[in-house]
Amino acid sequence: MLFEPRSGRLAAWGNALLAGLVSPDEAVLSIVGADAVHRVEGLPGEPAPVGLTLALGRLRALGVSGLRVALPAPGHPLGLSGPPEFNARALEAEEAVIAVGAALGLVPEVREAGPAGDVHVEVVWHCLPVREAPPADVPSLGEAERELAEAVREATVVLTRLDVAASGPVAEAALSAYRARAEAGREVLAPGYPARAVRVLALAQRVDLLVSMAYEHGHGGAVAASEMAARAEALRPVERVARRALVAAYNAAVEERERG
Repeated sequence: MLFEPRSGRLAAWGNALLAGLVSPDEAVLSIVGADAVHRVEGLPGEPAPVGLTLALGRLRALGVSGLRVALPAPGHPLGLSGPPEFNARALEAEEAVIAVGAALGLVPEVREAGPAGDVHVEVVWHCLPVREAPPADVPSLGEAERELAEAVREATVVLTRLDVAASGPVAEAALSAYRARAEAGREVLAPGYPARAVRVLALAQRVDLLVSMAYEHGHGGAVAASEMAARAEALRPVERVARRALVAAYNAAVEERERG
């Protein structure tokens, strides 16, 4: 799972733009981040790929009032509502954005370009029809926060039981990067999100970091294939909770507007 999914940046800053809380330039700059460029392909009325500024304006003209995130995984269509063709594309990318107010969804395709030593990332968002139906398995912020509190405890127990090392230079660098980001609260979510969503997102990212460290860096004593499989099986529910919480946090602005 991506620590900061591109769909999350697009939804968060797209929602802020649609609500009139940021300028188009500020929204696009925040969405693109460290990537070179983002384009949108397949927008109704646009025969060729267009830039994000034009695309967000076109979505507003089509009646889009908000953007939701989906973070599906095999066996867990989190945030999706169909049809199967769109779900398959989103599952392959492991993320998608669903428009509120128009039956459209956006799935990113990430491409690398440029010579060795000067590679840059380009993202094409494919705009596709979606089914207007409730998204799958998305919790409320309150539910997500309660689940995460338990997941933090469970992750600690699991990592200890499986003898997964959470130390060393790689792990320390990851934790330092997380702490630096957590301190830069202004970057966690876009304007217009409730404080609880910021808190849930930060905690979900922390749980996601713990899981990623276990998968990628913490070999500990789990070296046999059977032990590696046991680790993956034990961590899967924790990862699922973190993904559910990420979706709940990114979707909070839309949910709050709909309730209001």
